Amino acid sequence: MAEKIVYEVSDIERDREEYRRKENLRSHLTSVVSSLLFVVIVVIVLKNSPGWPRVKESFFSPEYFAQAWPQVLDGLWLNIRVLGVALIGVAILGTSLALIRMTTSAVMFPLRVVARFYTTIMRGIPMIVVLYLIGFGIPGLGLFGRIDKAVLGTIAVVMSYSAYIAEVLRAGFQDVHPSQRASARSLGLTQTQTMRLVIIPQGLRKVAPALMNDFIAMQKDVGLISTLGAVDAVRAAQIVVAMTYNFTPYIVASLVFILMSVPFILLNDWYSEKLRKREQTGGMV
Repeated sequence: MAEKIVYEVSDIERDREEYRRKENLRSHLTSVVSSLLFVVIVVIVLKNSPGWPRVKESFFSPEYFAQAWPQVLDGLWLNIRVLGVALIGVAILGTSLALIRMTTSAVMFPLRVVARFYTTIMRGIPMIVVLYLIGFGIPGLGLFGRIDKAVLGTIAVVMSYSAYIAEVLRAGFQDVHPSQRASARSLGLTQTQTMRLVIIPQGLRKVAPALMNDFIAMQKDVGLISTLGAVDAVRAAQIVVAMTYNFTPYIVASLVFILMSVPFILLNDWYSEKLRKREQTGGMV
């Protein structure tokens, strides 16, 4: 029976671990103290501002906060539904555009031109303009009858963000080393199998943080569908503001969007740090 090898930690390594522990503790304490000091300074500046009482009443009123919260929360469900549908649409259209732009087939040349033109134009048009063009242009044609504003807003979000996602994905797929493709083909995999089993999985890992950032941005821009008249969280806040002449509902709307975004922001930071550590240790990304 093989004997179990036991490794003993040297005194030098123990000293190093103790030093790192003290440095981490000192760093955390410094961060806490500096953060508290910053908060205290901000509070003092706000309290001593001449207009703070009026700003406090206009933007941070507990009474109007309680009044607006249920209505803004009801509108948020529309944002969530639009985001869910738009996420699927962006994933499908963005991936299709990326794959079309990467193909080298002569038959696909017209589609490559269209895909390149589409991604170039859509990345240059502000999101709010896309919403106006789709939200008021399509109903103006009179071809489809009455269309729900949320549907038009979803189409605009998909059209705008699919261009950004397509370029992110294309960059990730093209960043995979050519030897990976050559190795897959040498093993007998077809072009489609190589792309599906080798290129796409590796490319997605490389651009996952960038994709998450675009998703977080899309969460916020979904609120722009209120410009078309859809009663989402932002529009619900605007309605309450119009009735009360108090801006606290906008703070409520901001808060619900922050609460919706924070988990994904933390997830993105964690995954980005994980990839960074794997690269530094020489692991496969």
